[in-house]
Amino acid sequence: MIDLTGRRFGRLTVIKRAKKKVQSGNACWLCQCSCGNIRAVDGYLLRTGATKSCGCYRAELSAKAVRQNEKFSANIGNAENLKFNSGVFKASVVRGKKNRSGVIGVSYDKKEDMWFARLMVDGRYVLLKSFKEFEEAVTARKNAERRYLYRKETDQISV
Repeated sequence: MIDLTGRRFGRLTVIKRAKKKVQSGNACWLCQCSCGNIRAVDGYLLRTGATKSCGCYRAELSAKAVRQNEKFSANIGNAENLKFNSGVFKASVVRGKKNRSGVIGVSYDKKEDMWFARLMVDGRYVLLKSFKEFEEAVTARKNAERRYLYRKETDQISV
């Protein structure tokens, strides 16, 4: 076994051998990153250069790429690009052209003489109910939106 104690790999400085082993069976080393974080890292990944930091370097590169991307910068602050806390793009929750009720996810079935409230999340219906009254259908839809589209009970959105 090669002793890596005290050696520097990218932003990581090896402190000592960690007690745990990685799934591959390689030795694991406790390393301190130049940003101050301490992480246990696979020795093979250190020696080959596959791991160079605790993850702070990737975050810095991503931030730099975002700042240099003109299209991205132009769209920052555009409400259509915002997401609900659940990760659903706000722009994808729109009222269809055929919608006559005026409420997204609420429709009227003449044949059944009923109002239907629907909400699909991750490819499955989390709300699919019929109601005699329009107001009941709207209330059910709004409650389902609060429950499934927002992680918190507030109307906050995330970028």
